[in-house]
Amino acid sequence: MSRDGDQPKTPVAEPAVKDELKTLPLPEVEKKLGSTPDGLSQAEAQKRLSQYGPNELEEKKTNLLLKFLSYFWGPIPWMIEIAVILSGVVGHRPDFFIILVLLVANATVGFWEEREASNAIAALKAQLAIKARVLRDGKWINPAAREVVPGDVIRLRLGDIVPADARLLGGDPVEVDQSALTGESLPAERKTGDAVFSGSIIRQGETTAMVYATGKKTYFGRTAQVVGEAHTSSHFQKAVLKIGNYLIILEEFGPTTTWNNPF
Repeated sequence: MSRDGDQPKTPVAEPAVKDELKTLPLPEVEKKLGSTPDGLSQAEAQKRLSQYGPNELEEKKTNLLLKFLSYFWGPIPWMIEIAVILSGVVGHRPDFFIILVLLVANATVGFWEEREASNAIAALKAQLAIKARVLRDGKWINPAAREVVPGDVIRLRLGDIVPADARLLGGDPVEVDQSALTGESLPAERKTGDAVFSGSIIRQGETTAMVYATGKKTYFGRTAQVVGEAHTSSHFQKAVLKIGNYLIILEEFGPTTTWNNPF
């Protein structure tokens, strides 16, 4: 096992989490991570924890009322709100109430869809590992999963939840359940050199692995970030925009209150 004097130095810069870290030969991965199959010392792990941050995803708490009200602010809501105001000014009561309902419905649908996406991410996060088996100073210890850092050597056994993205170092081939992450219905076999992802479950076998990504830089973390930042319009919201545009034109250029089909 390595002694403190032999301990690899912390990399000058944080290793980029790219596809290459999943496919490079293990010796090159170890070099990029500044680690060896003997693991890290506790002192080195503490330095890396300060450098990379905890192995967890940030919780962004939002006020639900403010979040709902935010759906009344933006290009689509503004256009519908203009139609509401124009209808009220010219006294077109049927159009006024119809457009107002569309405005509220647009906000409600958008808010509900985003809440559903957040709930799906929260359900996945609940499946993340709480503890990990890590090789530190030549001994296996069981720190909280949030303390795992890039370069750590971890042990994975039957039933374990993988605490971070890692490359398998040795041991028997293992079967990994990644259904929660990739949608695969059956466990996938992984052997020495293959990558396993945070949140997946070991269904068969025992092995060791070297962590190459933690926290928001894991496969799960990046997926959650993409989902959290995605703001796509549903078919309903697109239909509301078309109706809003149509009614704005009516209020601006035509006196009629007749409701015609804009499609």
